[in-house]
Formats: sequence, structure tokens, C-alpha cells
Amino acid sequence: MLSSRLCIQSCSKLADVSRRTTMALQLAAPLTHQTAMLLILALPVACATWTVTHEEVFREPRDFCKRESETARTLPVRKIFYLFTCEYCFSHYVTALALILFNFQLLYTGWRGYLIAWFATVWVANFYMSLYNHLRLEIKHENVAIAVEQEALPASPSQVTAK
Repeated sequence: MLSSRLCIQSCSKLADVSRRTTMALQLAAPLTHQTAMLLILALPVACATWTVTHEEVFREPRDFCKRESETARTLPVRKIFYLFTCEYCFSHYVTALALILFNFQLLYTGWRGYLIAWFATVWVANFYMSLYNHLRLEIKHENVAIAVEQEALPASPSQVTAK
């Protein structure tokens, strides 16, 4: 009876040890800290991605990449050039660079933490870019509405005397 009890205890200890070694180690940082880091790290990723894929500063290289993505002979070359014109595609590469630079992992240590952090950061960065694009469209719409209203208003007396 004693030997069977020792065997059961030994087997349960072995099972516990093997379970611990096969499970990924969780990060020691609290989840609130990891979430804050995710939200903060996604900001520069979104900023860099938006700048390269939309802003005037990179217009010439982006136009070249767009042209090459449409006219290159081979599929891999077309896809490589397309990556610089698509904000969603480009955000994956910017995120990968940011994760390497900042050694950011989410929930788990090792490759699992990097993988989760990669997809989460891409998602949050694209969410930020969507919000920014929506905000820009709203501002543009308001400016157009104001311009239309100003054209519809009759001239004020001070404007008439100034002419």
C-alpha cells in the first residue's frame, strides 16, 4: 500500500513537471502594464505606417512603388513593391521591426509572446489609423460645408465699402 501511494505521488509529480515544461511561461508583468505597452507601442507603428503610405513626404517613392507593383514582370517583385503602398501590409513589417527593437512580448515569453504581440499591435495600429482617417474626413467635410455656407451668405456692408 505504501509503495502504491509513493508511485501515485511520483507519477503526479512527474505529470506536474511535464505540464509545466510544455506550457508557455507567462510574462511576469501585470496585464494592465502589458495592455498599456501595447497601446503605446501601436502609436509609433501607426504613425510610421501612415506617414510612408499616405503623406506627401513619401509621395515620389510611393508613386514609384505603386507603378512597379502594377508593371513589374514577376509576382514576388510586384508584391514587394505593393507592400509600401498598402497601410495594412506595411504595418505588419513596421510592427515586426518595433517588436525586435523594443523586445515586446504579450502574455507569454518566447515566440508565443512575440506572435501574440505582433498580431495585437498590428490590429491596434490599424485601428488607430482608421480613427485618424475618419477624423481627417470629418474635418475635410466640415471645411467644405463652411466654404459652401460662406459663399451662400450675402456680402456684409463692410465688404461692399471695401470694394
